[in-house]
Amino acid sequence: MPYEIRSIRPDEWPAVKELRLAALQDPVAHIAFLDSFEQASVRPDSFWRERTANSADGASGARQFIAEGSDGHWAGTLTILVEEAGSKDWAGFPVERRQGHVVGVFVRPEHRGSGLTEELFEAGLKWAWGRGAERVRLIVHEDNVRARAFYRKMGFVPTGLTVPLAEDSGDSELEMAIERD
Repeated sequence: MPYEIRSIRPDEWPAVKELRLAALQDPVAHIAFLDSFEQASVRPDSFWRERTANSADGASGARQFIAEGSDGHWAGTLTILVEEAGSKDWAGFPVERRQGHVVGVFVRPEHRGSGLTEELFEAGLKWAWGRGAERVRLIVHEDNVRARAFYRKMGFVPTGLTVPLAEDSGDSELEMAIERD
């Protein structure tokens, strides 16, 4: 099935919510997202409207891309944030240069292996480079072997930065990045 890779629109918040809830029900969601289905499913519609508006046009420094099938079905998503040099990231680490940060990657199981994830990444990277990012990074759970292999295939390499998760879990996430050509 051919897909259109595009940015979401502010009025599409119900579809954004549905796709996020589907992602959070995936068997690896517990190591792929810093959110849970239980938390997300009780958020009010105002949360989803604001989240969608903030990542629709990129003006807030975030843009969510979706893969839409010819039948209108959303098959996958990727969000990229722009982090400014001199700021701190979500984990409190200093951001040393303008960079993109890939988050919220999800492709519905029935669309995996079709090249769709690559298309989403290409759109996200193009947008980040166009916004002046010097590199693009992502954070991946150390046990998410499938995702790590895919990110390596896309050119991301481990940076050596490890982000600890909950203090009592002993789990950590690894930063991977790709430099601008």
